[in-house]
Amino acid sequence: MLLTTTSVIDGGRITRYYGIVSGETIIGANVFRDLFASIRDIVGGRSKAYEEVLREAKDTALREMEEQAAALGANAVVGVDLDYETVNGSMLMVTASGTAVTVE
Repeated sequence: MLLTTTSVIDGGRITRYYGIVSGETIIGANVFRDLFASIRDIVGGRSKAYEEVLREAKDTALREMEEQAAALGANAVVGVDLDYETVNGSMLMVTASGTAVTVE
């Protein structure tokens, strides 16, 4: 399945539109990760723990969106958009949305 942020696919022709598909995930960060991230914020540097959680949440949302598109019969999703939000300060919500299509 092809996922793209663009509305067209170079060299391909969209022959059918199925509609909007989406995937959502909410992942909590644990207390120890929060503590180490806070220390990291004070002394500087990247928080690998949070980066891994963010990547996992993004991958899960994209996978759910792709599964929804495949269930409709699509072979691509165009106009993919990712949104990131925090919920209650310690949970991360990632949503992926796009338009399921058939491309020849």
